[in-house]
Amino acid sequence: MPAVHNVSAKKGDVILLVGTMKGIFLLRSNGARKRWEVGGPYSVGSPVYAAAFDQRQGRHRIWWGQQSFRWGTVLRSSDDFFKTSTEPETYSIKFPPESGLALKNIWQLSVGHPDEPDTLYCGVEPSALFKSTDAGTSWSPVKGLLDHPHRPKWTPGGGGMCLHTILPDPVDRNRMIIAMSTGGAYRTDDGGATWKACNAGVRAEFLPEKYPEFGQCVHKIAQHPAQPQRLYLQNHWGLYRSDDGGDSWHDIANGVPSDFGFCMVGHPHDPETVFIVPIESDEYRCTPEGKLRVYRTRNGGASWEPLTRGLPQKNALETILRDSLTADTLDPAGIYFGTRSGKVFGSADEGKTWQLVQEGLPPVVCVRAAVLGETPAGAGTKAKTAAPAKRASRTSHARRSAAKSTQRVRAAKR
Repeated sequence: MPAVHNVSAKKGDVILLVGTMKGIFLLRSNGARKRWEVGGPYSVGSPVYAAAFDQRQGRHRIWWGQQSFRWGTVLRSSDDFFKTSTEPETYSIKFPPESGLALKNIWQLSVGHPDEPDTLYCGVEPSALFKSTDAGTSWSPVKGLLDHPHRPKWTPGGGGMCLHTILPDPVDRNRMIIAMSTGGAYRTDDGGATWKACNAGVRAEFLPEKYPEFGQCVHKIAQHPAQPQRLYLQNHWGLYRSDDGGDSWHDIANGVPSDFGFCMVGHPHDPETVFIVPIESDEYRCTPEGKLRVYRTRNGGASWEPLTRGLPQKNALETILRDSLTADTLDPAGIYFGTRSGKVFGSADEGKTWQLVQEGLPPVVCVRAAVLGETPAGAGTKAKTAAPAKRASRTSHARRSAAKSTQRVRAAKR
């Protein structure tokens, strides 16, 4: 077994949780984000597709899903940066016997609202949503989705039939958006009792009917807390935006080399800015032209620009999966992604320049960033710190961009 190296972190540090096909790693840096210390591996030999960091009520709790093809999937946690960890004696996430379903994998972990400090959500395979209201001690399936009449017609995507996106509304605690492959996007407005398919305008290239009510293979959805009605969607072929909470979607694949891809993340402070990494196609799942390029829009999808400085532009046949792109909340924001070839790249200046943070890891399947000591999202403040004039400038730019985007949408509707 490999030797395990532990790292410690303090307030103001940035950590990356890097889930791979052979365990999870902890990367730590200070606010400059130039040099990184690597801890791990933990859950050695086990695929880790989902991880989360919970700072509510002063916790430093790391959650991750540990999969075993022999022993099944369990949810584990640590309060001291992996120096010690829980391993439940029984499986805490399990389907009711009458459902006839069995847990195969954990694909997503999400913390609840700041004023619900013991609420957690878990997306699993086969597609279902679980909820805990006692800080992860016990879990129950959300019945409205488990018993949804569409369930018999949901089918597995290439990675399985998984619920991979969980977006609790930052304003309305009864509202949530989820996405699955395949099945599409669904929204509840009544706390999970009922769920509405939200796929109007999103195409299913692989089906005879290209725009069905449900059945799309949505790969990722991003949402900004300042504009919860604004959503961005990376589809199995297609880039989309919604300005009505998912009721309708319109295409925003303007100037990208391919509208196929998996990952997507929004800027933590600007709802007009989103990052993606395009992939050639569903048959050739590598970066187009052998160039590793992160694409960014700063105008709500009206246009996209490649961000390449510091990234390989020759023979870089990389694959970045749906949960392998993330952002921290510093100013300027840090953007990070991991590849199936075991590399982790990072940018401390919102994508202007990049550095290779770590290489030689097992295939990376998820990356999560956190700033220690930050106020949990939705509690009213953000993690800190550039000059006030710079922040005011970006805020003004975001407002101007939002106004222009709104005008475009209105014009399109006319």
